[in-house]
Amino acid sequence: MAELRFAHAINRALAECMEEDPAVFLFGEDIAEAGGPFGVTRGLHARFGPDRIRDTPISEAAMANAAVGAALSGLRPVLEIMFMDFMTLAMDALVNQAAKARFMFGGQASVPMVVRTPHGGGISAGPQHSQCLEAWFAHIPGLKVVCPSNPADAYGLLKSAIRDPDPVVFVENKALYALKGEVAEDAGPIPLGQARLARAGRDLTVVSYGATVHKVLRAAEALAADGIEAEVLDLRSIQPWDEQAVLASLRRTHRLLIVHEAVEAFGVGAEIAARMADIGFDELDAPIVRVAAPFVPVPFAPALEEQYQPQEADVIAAARKLCA
Repeated sequence: MAELRFAHAINRALAECMEEDPAVFLFGEDIAEAGGPFGVTRGLHARFGPDRIRDTPISEAAMANAAVGAALSGLRPVLEIMFMDFMTLAMDALVNQAAKARFMFGGQASVPMVVRTPHGGGISAGPQHSQCLEAWFAHIPGLKVVCPSNPADAYGLLKSAIRDPDPVVFVENKALYALKGEVAEDAGPIPLGQARLARAGRDLTVVSYGATVHKVLRAAEALAADGIEAEVLDLRSIQPWDEQAVLASLRRTHRLLIVHEAVEAFGVGAEIAARMADIGFDELDAPIVRVAAPFVPVPFAPALEEQYQPQEADVIAAARKLCA
């Protein structure tokens, strides 16, 4: 085992995929010598050269369309969008081109591209650099959406994403880049669409993904001191999501709490809640509860941002209410 930071695990996965497949190349704003805004691609330019690690102009629309064209021509581009908020500028390429190509060409063409992008708050970056927009892309047939919570999953899921024949939006929470965790030296890809049981429990199921998984686990430890044993599922993949793992956990605990940093309204939690209310209705002993951000833009001020983001105390309060 090797202890790696989240960012270094992504770097390792990128390097190994580039070594394994000459069709893999990276491009984005300042990703070459600078290593990107968070240093994730640092060192790769010196290792693989300017033909495979390319800086781009500040035009997300141009980058995304170039990635689609490269993927259709047989390459495997990995595009970095500096902040998820700027995915808005790449929507046509992703939603109308990348996601639709396999369908429109009758299965004769595929778009094996990955878009890496950081989301989330915690650095006082304000409403245009802190949004969690993963639910938008999970709503689009033809796109896959991944959001790891730890270095091992970041490594394994990114390898699967790069090898996937279809477009994948790979979401990285900014608060996790410095997180340390063990990654096996011989670790392999992790299949997309499989949730991870992060903690076993009997009294309620808590489903989360990304950075909020760690808040949920800390809340679960606090709840255990009061005799409430929460089972924690790390979703890992948002589209496709592992509804059978959630249903299996619900059958054990009979209560469901969903936690994510994104805005609650029309979010990932809403889809999970609706689906479990359908296929898991007979297992429920209480209403499904969501803990997520309010329906307002992300504030700049650190104190307000902390109130905006779901915290451990919010998870604990919701869990206690569910189990009352």
